[in-house]
Amino acid sequence: MPKFKPYNYNQSAMVVINYHDQLQPGTFEYAIHHLIEHKLDLSIFFPNYHNDHTGRPAYDPAILLKIVLFAYSKGITSSREIQWCCETNIIFKALSCDSVPHFTTIANFVSGYPDEIASLFEQVLLICHEQGLLGNELFAIDGCKMPSNAAKEWSGTFKELTEKRDKLRRQIRYHLREHQQNDTNACRDEERQKRHEQAVKTLDKAAEKIDQFLKLQRPRMGQGKRPKEVKSNITDNESAKMTTSKGTIQGYNGVAAVDKKHQIIIDAQAFGEGQEHHTLAPVLESIDNRLRRLGISDNIFQSGTVVTADTGFANEVNMKYLYERDINAYVPDNRFRSRDPKFADQKRKYGKRHQDTKSKESHHGKAVIPAKEFTFDPIQLTCICPAGESLTFHGVREDPHGNPKAFFEGRLLQCRHCELNTKCMKNPSAANHRKGAGRQVSFIITDKRKPNYTDWMKCRVDSDAGKQIYSHRMSVVEPVFGNIGTTKKLNRFSLRGKAKVQGQWQLYCMVHNIEKVLNYGELTA
Repeated sequence: MPKFKPYNYNQSAMVVINYHDQLQPGTFEYAIHHLIEHKLDLSIFFPNYHNDHTGRPAYDPAILLKIVLFAYSKGITSSREIQWCCETNIIFKALSCDSVPHFTTIANFVSGYPDEIASLFEQVLLICHEQGLLGNELFAIDGCKMPSNAAKEWSGTFKELTEKRDKLRRQIRYHLREHQQNDTNACRDEERQKRHEQAVKTLDKAAEKIDQFLKLQRPRMGQGKRPKEVKSNITDNESAKMTTSKGTIQGYNGVAAVDKKHQIIIDAQAFGEGQEHHTLAPVLESIDNRLRRLGISDNIFQSGTVVTADTGFANEVNMKYLYERDINAYVPDNRFRSRDPKFADQKRKYGKRHQDTKSKESHHGKAVIPAKEFTFDPIQLTCICPAGESLTFHGVREDPHGNPKAFFEGRLLQCRHCELNTKCMKNPSAANHRKGAGRQVSFIITDKRKPNYTDWMKCRVDSDAGKQIYSHRMSVVEPVFGNIGTTKKLNRFSLRGKAKVQGQWQLYCMVHNIEKVLNYGELTA
């Protein structure tokens, strides 16, 4: 018979554990512990406590913040599960010093301090700046739509909710009639009687819930010049119905602005709107105010910083906002790829995204530098050549197809001695023998209408420089959402209300930024 080492479950043992030794340098738990103990100012939580002279001692906010951030890094959002981890997991025990906060205490900490969480997010961002992790070269903005703790079945306009309440009351009357008939019947069915009573209670509770909402709330209106009523939600009226690739959800759009250098999140907000159009201006204003308040930059958007956002943020109002504030932004419309020759064969060769591009050469006397390389402003009707010279506007005329074109012409003195004239002019040698004009370009003004701010953005995005700059957007912001959604397993918000959801979103973004400090910054005691 084989021999095995003996074991006895009834034996007693004493294990000596030093909690600080469990937090090994180079780990995420060590980064959380170090930053909270030595870098972050948690006195912002103190005014919320009133037990200086009376009342039992409270859990230190440092302990609660440590276990919440570590739990979020592991994809744990349930306060009950966090409590269980504090009882069973050695890392949670080390971070909490073997204390076990009740799950209600943990839940209240996450949902009850949105302003304090926003301040902590800024403190972590300032640490990133002090350690040189912010490049302030390019910011990529995008949103991630996720369901929240609200049922979409309780959504509707006030008219729809009124009809639903009336339908519930008709069902109540039906069950009451059935109940009365069964009560007077000689062969009374007790089981059926109980079912009718339970149905009446359930339906009456739902109808009363809708009725109270209609009495206390007002119709929720959308944004725009002529706002229309949008669907309200009885459970969480600040959330919204949103269409995603996985179907329609009731939730929030977590918008993040990410710095290119190390993918640090510089702004994180939650919006209860299905459309992203109205979120661009608040995000940009929040970035500007935050960086100004933290002393990072007095005017970040006037220092050459590029802003990119996807087509969901593109509309005429946003383009006007960017133009008037002179923000160096690239926000394409939903047709920008159809105008790009590189994507002409994409339907047949789907997935071949990086196609070979042939260098443009001069053929039959045609200019090598195309007109799209000239910076055209359809609002002011100005044009700047690749060499930085302003061209002269020569009016708007129709081409043979009836499309209005804006014509520009360079002065010969500008083009004659330009370093790019051999690549730009059709016959650069003739420039030394003739008088008059230099390079001529024209731009189509679409739809036979006055140019608008969307046309201005189209010219920026369609240029080779614009395509090259915008190509960085996906590689900057999408990995951040991949880390939060896949690695950190955030697939839904567990709270209700915009302020609480935004606090939870900022906690997750804080976890992401602390990881960047751990990987690219310096953690010294």
